[in-house]
Amino acid sequence: MNTSDSSILSIDVAQIRGILVDFIRKEVNRTGFDCVVIGLSGGLDSSLACYLAVEALGSKKVLAIRMPYTTSSQESLEHAHLVIQATGVMSMTIPINGMVDAFIEKYPEMNAFRKGNIMARSRMIVLFDQSAANNALVVGTGNKTEILLGYSTLYGDAACAFNPLGDLYKTQIRQLAKAMNLPDVILLKPPSADLWVGQTDESELGFTYTEVDQLLYLLVEKHKSVKECELAGFKRDFIERVLTRIRKNRFKRVMPPIARITEGDAGLDL
Repeated sequence: MNTSDSSILSIDVAQIRGILVDFIRKEVNRTGFDCVVIGLSGGLDSSLACYLAVEALGSKKVLAIRMPYTTSSQESLEHAHLVIQATGVMSMTIPINGMVDAFIEKYPEMNAFRKGNIMARSRMIVLFDQSAANNALVVGTGNKTEILLGYSTLYGDAACAFNPLGDLYKTQIRQLAKAMNLPDVILLKPPSADLWVGQTDESELGFTYTEVDQLLYLLVEKHKSVKECELAGFKRDFIERVLTRIRKNRFKRVMPPIARITEGDAGLDL
C-alpha cells in the first residue's frame, strides 16, 4: 500500500461541510438549548469543530474554553487564540492546575498515563459545568480514527452531548479543515493531546494517521479480511495490532451494558 496515496479517503468537502453544519444546528434546536460549549485545545479537531459550530449557530452561540495545565504548551494556547480571533466566539480560559494537582499529589508514584486521564476528565468537569451555567450543549471533537482505536479518555475527551466529527477519519478532518481555511499553523502541526511535554499522537500510537486511516477504511468501510489487507500491502503484524486495539476498546464506543431483569428498556424513547 502506498501510504502517501490517501485518495480512497477523499471526501466531497462541500457536501460534508453542509451535512455537519446542519447536524449541529438540528441537534441544538432539537434539544431546546441555546448554544454550545467547546473545549478548544488549539489542535485540529477542536478548531474544526469550533469553525463548524460558528457556521451553524453564529459566533455568539459558541463558547470556546481553553483549559491549560502546567505542562500545556504555550503554543497550544496561542493556536486556540487564533481560532477565537478568527471566529469571534465567546471564550474563557480556565486553568485546571488546582483540580489536577489536588488529586495527583496524593499519589507521587502516578505515571503519565494516569495523570493524562485525570487532566482529560478534569477538563470535562469544566465543560459540563459551563454547559449547565450557560444552557449549552458540549460539542464532541473526537474523530473516527481515535474512536475506533480507543485513543481517548472515557468520560474525559470522549464525553459530549453530540459529536459532529465522529464519522470522519483524521485524514478527512484535515481535508475539511483545509477547505474551511483554518490557520496553516494548526493544519501543519503534529497532532498531540498536549498532556505532557513532547507528546504526539503518532509517536504514542506507533504509526501515522495516514497509514492507519487507509487500513481502517479497508477494515471498517470495505469489510476486508486480514488476508485482503495483506494483499493491499499492509504487514500482518500491523493489521493485527490495529484489530486488537479496535476490539480491546469496544467498551469505549458503546453505552455500558445493563443486566436485563425486566422487559422494559431504560433506553427506549417514549
